[in-house]
Amino acid sequence: MPTTIEVNKKSVEALLGSGKTKPFVIPEYQRPYAWTDEQVETLFEDLWDFTATSGGTEREGSYFLGSVVAYENENGEQEIIDGQQRITSLFLLLRAIYTKLAATPAAERTPEANNFIGKIEPSIWRTNKLTGTVDFENILLTSRVVNNEGNGILRSILETGKADENAKDNYSKNYRHFQKLFDQHSADNPLMVYQFIYALLNQAILLPITADTQDTALTIFSTLNDRGLPLSDADIFKAKIYNQLEGDAKKGFIDRWKDLDEQAADADESIQQLFYYNMFYLRALEQDTKTTTPGIRKYYAANKFERLYQEGLLDTLFVILNLWKVINKGEEIDNEAWSKNVKIRQSLDILNSYPNEFWKYPVVIYYICYRSEADFEQKFGLFLHKLLMELITKYLLIPTVNAVKQDILKLDSAIVSSDAPAFDFKDIDTSQLEANIQNPNRKVVRMLLKALAYEQQDGLLPARWEIEHIFPLKWQTNYFPDVPDEAIKEKIEHIGNKLPFEKKLNIVAGNGYFGKKKKEYTASKIAITKAMGTSEITEWDIDSIMKRDIRVSDTMIALLDQWKNDYANVSAVPAAEGKPSEEDLARIEEFKKKGWI
Repeated sequence: MPTTIEVNKKSVEALLGSGKTKPFVIPEYQRPYAWTDEQVETLFEDLWDFTATSGGTEREGSYFLGSVVAYENENGEQEIIDGQQRITSLFLLLRAIYTKLAATPAAERTPEANNFIGKIEPSIWRTNKLTGTVDFENILLTSRVVNNEGNGILRSILETGKADENAKDNYSKNYRHFQKLFDQHSADNPLMVYQFIYALLNQAILLPITADTQDTALTIFSTLNDRGLPLSDADIFKAKIYNQLEGDAKKGFIDRWKDLDEQAADADESIQQLFYYNMFYLRALEQDTKTTTPGIRKYYAANKFERLYQEGLLDTLFVILNLWKVINKGEEIDNEAWSKNVKIRQSLDILNSYPNEFWKYPVVIYYICYRSEADFEQKFGLFLHKLLMELITKYLLIPTVNAVKQDILKLDSAIVSSDAPAFDFKDIDTSQLEANIQNPNRKVVRMLLKALAYEQQDGLLPARWEIEHIFPLKWQTNYFPDVPDEAIKEKIEHIGNKLPFEKKLNIVAGNGYFGKKKKEYTASKIAITKAMGTSEITEWDIDSIMKRDIRVSDTMIALLDQWKNDYANVSAVPAAEGKPSEEDLARIEEFKKKGWI
């Protein structure tokens, strides 16, 4: 079915008045109202200046306020996806004006005041079609933002026209500010007041974009939005889960969500990303190995968002987050000895330099499934080494983003059945990798350097390190008078000419030659680099690079073979000792009953 989008330019009066048949709703997943005094004042002053120069009854100008993206939900409401801050502010401004006009006794009002009172009323409230009587409790704008006490404050202001003088929320502050601005301008220039109201209602223009579905509206919003953080799928998920809960469970959920959000931010992750990792875990349980990765919202929306309502979802997200606290921030997790294991942390650090994200999914799934097993630390370390071996080997031979996608998805599904899962990757003779290691694709160099460095040291590399070219990238043309420049350039990029090096020391070393840079190498806290500085080598040339190429490739091939053989031994453990947790078994059975597997 084709997507339907309606775009119609409307005045403020016409757009807000459409709420009589299709009331406006700010949905649960939106962020709270956040306009500042400065934004409120800018809106008011710009409209006043427009009235004075281009608007009012004597001129035919128009003032563009921006777009509003919405869709009609199942309740026949206009659910605002983009423009909630602007719409809310317009309601507050009109209420402030109405309060001022209505404060004058009816017998003393001017015809203009009565006219605009009659114009504003159907823009804010429902009115009786026959009598014109206003139902002040039936407001055309409702905010349902999750866990936001401002929802009630907004309703109270629009209903009563009063705001607590001491309230610090944005609704109250901005409503009072609108009142103050209108009072000041009315006193300074009383002849222009009604022209201003006319311009606001008739010449201030909005561009409502109405989509046929929420997905379409969100897509439009993501395309148009350049004013800050767009709505995330996690915002939608939060609202969906919240609406399924009752009573105290809602508050408990919001408290946990806030905690998860804050902890995720501290770990350089996001709830959105945690849901993404969890999707691959659920896909593994469902034995879904299709290479097409579904959109995260589409995936969770299946079966009326049933996956979102699974018991223990937030628990799983917290578990996933613990893994990234270790990887991203180097934290140690209470009662999880693996998080203090240097070799495991080194393996994770090497994986973190893999050129795409496919390494993350099996690591997350393995951790979720087996973190509570008594021998988890040992088997997790061996599993990571095997994963490293396969990924490095594959990328050396086929340096493309999707080269491992199918293999990884098969591995994901195998993990939930065994803590020593089979790696269904093509078997490769590592002795054939010599040339690929010596002259590797640039995207795998950091992985190789980390692997080589960690063979010589405990602890992680410093956070800020760079790839050092032992023979400099810029050299004097007479240094190798008999060697073509292209041959030199090619050899300079070989692994034998590269080291991990602290950024500060690398800056000091600059483009000097080996004899001058040895002092900085010696000062390095990276063992492999320090060893180069304390070596007896005095000159570094093309032959030196070629000799080190051979040493490095031999070391790397031996390491890959060791990781492969170590895992072969753990894979020989009887299947009974490599089983998913009771929790995972229960979920697998549940998914089978639902027909997902």
